[in-house]
Amino acid sequence: MKVKCMGAARTVTGSCYILEAAGRRFAIDCGMHQGNAEIEKRNWDVDIYDPHGIEFMLMTHAHMDHSGLLPRLVQKGFRGKVYMTPPTSDLLKIMLLDSAHIQEMEAQWKSRKRLRLGDADTIPLYTQKDAMETFPLFSAVTYGEAFSPAPGLTVTFRDAGHILGAAMVELAVLEDGAPSRVVFSGDIGRPAQLLIRDPTTIEEADFLFMESTYGNRNHKDEADSQNELAEAIAYSYARGEKVIIPAFAVGRTQEMIYSLHLLAKGGRLPADMPVFVDSPLAIRATEIFRRYRDYMDAETKQLLANDEDPLNLSQLRYTPSTQESMEINNVAGPAVVISASGMADAGRIKHHLRHNLWREGASIVFVGFQAQGTTGRKIVDGAKKVRIFNEEVAVRAKIFTINGFSAHAGQSQLLDWLGRFKTMEMRLFLIHGEYTAQQELAGLIRSRFGIDAAIPDYLEEMTLAPGRELASVAYPEKATPRIDWGFLIAEMETRLAQFQNRRGKVEGKAWVEQTELRDRLLEVSRSLAGIISEI
Repeated sequence: MKVKCMGAARTVTGSCYILEAAGRRFAIDCGMHQGNAEIEKRNWDVDIYDPHGIEFMLMTHAHMDHSGLLPRLVQKGFRGKVYMTPPTSDLLKIMLLDSAHIQEMEAQWKSRKRLRLGDADTIPLYTQKDAMETFPLFSAVTYGEAFSPAPGLTVTFRDAGHILGAAMVELAVLEDGAPSRVVFSGDIGRPAQLLIRDPTTIEEADFLFMESTYGNRNHKDEADSQNELAEAIAYSYARGEKVIIPAFAVGRTQEMIYSLHLLAKGGRLPADMPVFVDSPLAIRATEIFRRYRDYMDAETKQLLANDEDPLNLSQLRYTPSTQESMEINNVAGPAVVISASGMADAGRIKHHLRHNLWREGASIVFVGFQAQGTTGRKIVDGAKKVRIFNEEVAVRAKIFTINGFSAHAGQSQLLDWLGRFKTMEMRLFLIHGEYTAQQELAGLIRSRFGIDAAIPDYLEEMTLAPGRELASVAYPEKATPRIDWGFLIAEMETRLAQFQNRRGKVEGKAWVEQTELRDRLLEVSRSLAGIISEI
């Protein structure tokens, strides 16, 4: 059996793993690469996936970093079945069309600019037609229902507790009469989050591919997160400004509505402070959430049984049209604006940041992971200015980073989930995480469980057999040196932002921090210099 990492290897986006097992070639997930320009170039180079040669796909959930390249691969010749849970199927039918619309609009904008310079048109990554041609390939399978997409392969989806319909993949493989069990965790959910059930416990695996997004830190508890959200609201309400919340349209937006519902019940959300959900995709996704009550946790079901709708507020306003969205910026006084995208790199959130990021009384509340190179990550890391629509915008709003709302398990929760396996003789691979977080998590796993976790790299291919694991590089010419340009440049951007933010703090502990930061920056610079000399 072979596993090749096409993305989410030492990064958190672009999840895709191509397997060759039992004489079949198939993929788990098909995510979009998100981050800086170098990372996003990977979305165009799909020939390395060999779309014609992929027989079927298994999807863990509907977030774009796990599913957003599906139309691109269909455009390039993939025609196999795509297996997923029923909620994931319904969510993807709106999300992929939305993504395609964004691709088309961005291509039109770039084309107008290029044509003025006498250059050729820009084509979109994929179109709405490509997205529509993806939907007939969908095949919905419920949690716990074992199915066989090909002889020698049996698949079972388990509830990952991440977002509505998110799944872990249990794969039973029979090769040459030898059975083995492979588990892909997908995105492991945070226990006790609003709306969603806790992640399923899995007890057996020969090979485990486990996400590690928050491998280096824990989340605040739910009460602290609610208090910090209330603090952001009180801060901007008192100053007559807006609270801007970049939120993923699926999962995070619905949890934020629920959280505001709880604050309103507790008297901590002013009744005269409007709450705008400014994302057509989030509005449609919320309706899908309402249709799948059986997938929600016991607490949510009890509220619904008591005729209390946690996805509603008296001051909640949906703004599906562009005109309605634009009018939010003309609303005088304080308001809460929940808008996509969650990493502040696309969609309507960019307009709200441009209008509010420079306002000293405003609050920007980040409630999800911000990948390397994204606008959100730059703001979180302390940038004094960010570029939005080719315009430098000062960061004067108060920045809140509330990881307690994350749909991902934190470090201790990842360890708790792993600790429920009956045997620790499995081969463990850490995926879907930034390398520094993975290294820290790997060290904790080694000390607690005695397992040496491998951390595969981008485009690395591993040959697996029960009782052993042999790792090799898919493209030998990239092995020495093995340079991930996207990761390296994103790291450089982050270090520069941190360095600029701390410049001038030259006394005591601050001097030590600045010196250490400078040394890390020099290390990255030397790496770049080495690459340039080799080129």
